[in-house]
Amino acid sequence: MHVPLYQAKADFFRMLGHPVRIRVLELLQHGPVPVRDLLADIDIEPSSLSQQLAVLRRSGIVVSTREGSTVSYALAGGDVAELLRAARRILTELLAGQNQLLSQLRQADTTETESPAAERLLTDRGSPRPTP
Repeated sequence: MHVPLYQAKADFFRMLGHPVRIRVLELLQHGPVPVRDLLADIDIEPSSLSQQLAVLRRSGIVVSTREGSTVSYALAGGDVAELLRAARRILTELLAGQNQLLSQLRQADTTETESPAAERLLTDRGSPRPTP
């Protein structure tokens, strides 16, 4: 059955849509990491980490290797690290825009409360003023 590209992309982003999976991918950006180190860095139950690693492994986004009793995980390719960097850039821009908007809102609130009209509203509490 043929899956449209937009559906495949949605499935891919859905697979990424768990905080633990994102954290694992961030930790793997600089090279292979043993599971014990992932557990220490993420502070999660071993069974929960195992579930999230299995999702990433089944998707092909990470690979595992075993040396003796140590299992390590690594990114399957560099594109994942680039995707995480792109996400960080996008979030930075979005948050900067939100901070700018918040600053403008705060400034507008200050300006409005300092205006003579606002002062009249605050002191009159909405009572009608007599017309001259």
